[in-house]
Amino acid sequence: MAVWDRKISYCFTLLLAGALGQRVNYPDPVCGIKGSTVTLPCSFTPPESVDDDPGVLIEVVRVAWCTDDFCQLTALSVYDSESQNNDPRYRYLGDKKGDCTLQISDLQKEDDTTLRFRVETNDRRTTFTGRPGVRVTVVDAALMEIRSSRDDGEFKRGEEVTLSCTTICSIHQLEVSWFRDGSALSESGPALHLSYLTAKDSGNYTCGLKKNKRTLSAPYSLHVENDKVVAAEEEEVQQSCLICFTRTKSSDLLLAVRLLLFTLHTVLIVIVTAIIIKRTCVRKKANMTVQGQD
Repeated sequence: MAVWDRKISYCFTLLLAGALGQRVNYPDPVCGIKGSTVTLPCSFTPPESVDDDPGVLIEVVRVAWCTDDFCQLTALSVYDSESQNNDPRYRYLGDKKGDCTLQISDLQKEDDTTLRFRVETNDRRTTFTGRPGVRVTVVDAALMEIRSSRDDGEFKRGEEVTLSCTTICSIHQLEVSWFRDGSALSESGPALHLSYLTAKDSGNYTCGLKKNKRTLSAPYSLHVENDKVVAAEEEEVQQSCLICFTRTKSSDLLLAVRLLLFTLHTVLIVIVTAIIIKRTCVRKKANMTVQGQD
């Protein structure tokens, strides 16, 4: 088809689509990091009938995502509902009723393009391609960096800081892994909040996409000053607590000994008293016996 004929065909398609209310709602331009996954939320208005023949029942028979301007049948599609050879990196999350959402995983440089959605029906007069499409930008993961809520990396004990894993793309929806001196941290997400800093928080921090370790950022050096005054105070408190504990333990032991001695003393008094009473009773009984014999 000549270029002029293609333009005429395209203009006619636009006019017909506008007359029938057919349209595709694309998201704003999408920016993704190489190796990451992005989702393109999309919706479309399926055709219902033809103006000059309202008795014709329109049915969507094919949907496709492609990279060329017209997205015709001969176009190389990134997804085609009628194809068995779709690239698994492109996952169609929509349907043929109004949802045309597309998910792209493991972004590559060839995905840096404009994608358009096409609807094919059982009547060529209602087949259309949505314009203008959605622009996808792919950036190198090496552009990832860590930004701090403080200008410098010097902190004092007890302070707090938030580290943000950033790039020129928005990554608020991505799972981010954090590392300190090469060891993985349990926290995930684009922001890492560290509260009440201590010397053990010092180190080189890096971040990257959780599913792609090749996206690690440049290291961010964080140093927490070991405040000697605070450390001395804490050591003094610890020693005081140790002394208090020792004294308390000694007092408890002394109290136990005193209680034991008091108990033994009481028992001894009871035993002696019992013996005296018993001997007194025996003497009285003996005296009474002697008097009876006289």
